[in-house]
Amino acid sequence: MSAATAAYQQRQRRYLRRKRTNTIATVLALATVAFALFWLGWILWETLRQGLAGLNLATVTQMTPPPNEDGGLLNAVYGSFILVLMATLVGTPVGIMAGVYLAEYERNGWLARSTRFVNDILLSAPSIVVGLFIYSAVVARFKTFSGYAGVLALALIVIPVVIRTTENMLLLVGAGLREAAYALGCPKWRVITMVTLKSARAGVITGVLLAVARIAGETAPLLFTALSNQFWTTSLSSPMATLPVTIFKFAMSPYENWQKLAWAGVFLITLAVLALNILARVLTRQKH
Repeated sequence: MSAATAAYQQRQRRYLRRKRTNTIATVLALATVAFALFWLGWILWETLRQGLAGLNLATVTQMTPPPNEDGGLLNAVYGSFILVLMATLVGTPVGIMAGVYLAEYERNGWLARSTRFVNDILLSAPSIVVGLFIYSAVVARFKTFSGYAGVLALALIVIPVVIRTTENMLLLVGAGLREAAYALGCPKWRVITMVTLKSARAGVITGVLLAVARIAGETAPLLFTALSNQFWTTSLSSPMATLPVTIFKFAMSPYENWQKLAWAGVFLITLAVLALNILARVLTRQKH
C-alpha cells in the first residue's frame, strides 16, 4: 500500500469519526431541546386549561374569599402591582447609577471589583435569603410584617439585575462616540446622559423589564416580609396580599374554590411575565 493511499484512508477514518461524533452530539442536543419543550408545553397547557377555567369577571373585581365562597383576587392583584411598582422605582435608579459608575468612572479600581463581586453574589443568591435578611433587619425590628418590607426585599432583587444589564449595555457603546463628545467640549456628565445612556437606552430598559418579570413571581421573600392579607388595604405599613403568596396559600388548601383561584392567579402572572418579555424583545429588536 502506497503512502498516499494510507494517508487518504487515515483522513477518511478521521472524517467518519468526526461525522459520527457530530451526529451523536446533534441527536443529544435535539433530545435535550425536545425534553425541555415537552415539560414547558405541559406546564403552559395546564396553566391555560386550569387558569382559564377559574378566570372570570369576579376574579379581578372581588376580594379573596373565605373557603367555599365566591370571590376573586382583586386585593392580591393590587398588592402585587403596588409592591412591584414601588420596588422597581426604588431599585432601578440605584441599579442604573451603579452600572454607570462601573462602566464610565471606575472600571478596574478596587471599589469597582468589590461592587461586581457583591453584585454577582446578589445575582446568584436565593431569593429566600433576601427575604430572611429583610425579615431580620426590618420585620423583626419593627415587630410587624408590612408592604414596605416587601418593597425592600423585591428592590434588592431588582438592583443587581439592573446593575449588570446597565454596565454591559454601556460597555457596548463605542469609544468613538465618547471621544467625539469630549472633543466638542461636553462635560462627562453630559456625555453620559446624552450620548452613552441614550445609545444604550433600549438595552437598559430591557434589563429593567426583565428584573420586573423576575420579581413579579417571587414568593419566598414576600412570605417573610409582606406576608398576606385577606382584606383590601392600601397601607404599606401593614401586611399586604400579593398574587404569588395567595397562589401558594390557595394551591396548598383543600378547598376547590381556592384551588381554582390559584390557577387563575398563575395564569395572570404568566400573562404579565409573557407581556414583559415580549416588550423586552421588541425594544431589543428596535435597537438593532
